[in-house]
Amino acid sequence: MARDVPDWLHRAREGWAHKGVDRPPFAEEPGPGQESVWDYPRPPKLVPDPREVVVRANGVELARTRAALKLCETASPPTFYLPPADVRTDLLERAAGASFCEWKGEAQYWTAVAGDERLEGVAWTYPNPFGEYAPLAGYFAFYPSRVECFVGGERVRPQPGRFYGGW
Repeated sequence: MARDVPDWLHRAREGWAHKGVDRPPFAEEPGPGQESVWDYPRPPKLVPDPREVVVRANGVELARTRAALKLCETASPPTFYLPPADVRTDLLERAAGASFCEWKGEAQYWTAVAGDERLEGVAWTYPNPFGEYAPLAGYFAFYPSRVECFVGGERVRPQPGRFYGGW
């Protein structure tokens, strides 16, 4: 179920300087076949991506889909959200903690139990996202720095840093 965006959040969203209209002077020009994160919009755009997405932990497949939703947001690598029907939810347990995204709402975190190992906080979901991101409800996103993620057969290189899950 989607939530309405409160007025205070609408005002906060207006404060962003970069909205995917003009690249900042420090942004590199993309090469042939490349995309620039500075060309992605703000608010973020959610688009279907038919390429096969596979997620593994310690050799155990956690997810496989051709029905991912790709979120493109200014200055961030895209993030892939996978439908729960294509995720091995029997291998996931709710993890402690939550976070808040001004665009999508409150996120919940998930731990993978793969073989004899527990991998804490490898995924997140938005159970009740804000209206324009309602299609994300219950979809899983994974941290490519914590598990192996592949898009169209190519191994994902994780975004530097510990917080962001961009692919």
